[in-house]
Amino acid sequence: MTDSSAHQPLVVALTGGIAAGKTQVSDRFAARGVPVIDTDQLAREVIVPGTEGLAAVRSTFGEAIMNADGTANRQALSEQIFSDADARRKLEAITHPRIRARVSAALRELEAPYALVVIPLLAETGWQDLADRVLVVDAPASLQRARLMQREQIDADQAARRLASQASREQRLAIADEVIDNTATPEALDDAVSALDRQYRAIADKNR
Repeated sequence: MTDSSAHQPLVVALTGGIAAGKTQVSDRFAARGVPVIDTDQLAREVIVPGTEGLAAVRSTFGEAIMNADGTANRQALSEQIFSDADARRKLEAITHPRIRARVSAALRELEAPYALVVIPLLAETGWQDLADRVLVVDAPASLQRARLMQREQIDADQAARRLASQASREQRLAIADEVIDNTATPEALDDAVSALDRQYRAIADKNR
């Protein structure tokens, strides 16, 4: 793992397709006292008003993606990047280096056996070098699509485009050290997270 420190905790990268249930899993780890660094949250922070990130986004995408109060219109931005691969790459070139720098800085500040870094686009970005373990939250594409349509109130075509913009299920599973099947009951998910929490604490203790 690069970006490492002698005092850095074991790093578990949590990933999974859109609407696979990553938040359900990360919330359960957090409830067990595990520090959680969410790159989706960092993605919002690096383009708040007054940041270099927002200035670069505004310069690249124009006033059409800006709200009247000077914030980025995330819906307008999402519509562009989900329908235009070149636009997505331009946005990633602005945000990804800034997000990664914040992840590394946050990890250096932690004092914990291990930490969870939620990276939805781990397979796409190739950021596996940030992590010691990769945990994939897995669900069939049909279930992801149904959850996404309900959550975002979008139609099947829109959901399909968003799913298609991400790595495939097979690509995510290929980089996994551990997999959580998020198709069963909440109780089964609790049990899976509990078992992994014990496993990661044991690995961290062994590496100490």
